[in-house]
Amino acid sequence: MKTLIASAILLASSSAMAHDIDISNDQCNIDLNAGVRISADKITISQHDKTVFSINNNQDLIIDGQKQSLTNYQASLVKDYSESVRAIVPEMKEVASEAIDLAMDGVNLAFNELLGEGNRVGEELTGHLNEIKAEVEERFSSNQEFYFDQDGFSGDEFFGEEFEQKIEKAVESTVQNSMGTLLIAVGQELLMSGGSVDALETRMETFGERIEEEMESRAEVIEAKAHGLCNSVHEIDQLEEALKAEFNQLSDFDGLKVKKHGHDKA
Repeated sequence: MKTLIASAILLASSSAMAHDIDISNDQCNIDLNAGVRISADKITISQHDKTVFSINNNQDLIIDGQKQSLTNYQASLVKDYSESVRAIVPEMKEVASEAIDLAMDGVNLAFNELLGEGNRVGEELTGHLNEIKAEVEERFSSNQEFYFDQDGFSGDEFFGEEFEQKIEKAVESTVQNSMGTLLIAVGQELLMSGGSVDALETRMETFGERIEEEMESRAEVIEAKAHGLCNSVHEIDQLEEALKAEFNQLSDFDGLKVKKHGHDKA
């Protein structure tokens, strides 16, 4: 019975996680073949443990340890590239935070249906999810240094499987700590279902489908933001190509490949 309840609740969080910052799908496939380090005053692009180029203060381009003399066009290009890379960080933060908010909406729908408005179980779970959201906020704090490559942020996958596991662990922990309350609620549901476990299961499945439908409609907003993030990465890809065309030292470098809507980058 515990598994049945947890499964219904997890429908909401899994629906949210389907719309997190993972935008490597059929419409937007991003292949990152470089390391990107972002600090307050510097962006460093590396490949195979070697710095390819860096940009200081959004204006100074350093290649092979040498500061490049820039034309007006090149200076504008360097500035656009640096600012575009920096702008990705708050975009990713917004998508991830809203995915967690969606999960909180979903699990509260589930518990409110089962236990009534303002129940302690829902409040406890919301507290756990808010802690995860605070961790996201901290990871994306403006005073943090970021490094990410093809393996994720700082070599981990906080926003991949680990992200989902944190959500699932919060749900499972709350369910375990509240079994007494939940069992009473399940007993009441059984009475309403005439004592039939099959009828209760059918009712829970129907309820789960309703939650999933509501979450999917809310998730459209997050999906739109994820598509916007794809567009931003595509613009960085185009700026990278422009830099390569301007500086011979970068001609063989290809740190970012983007397939958008099933087509290779232009």
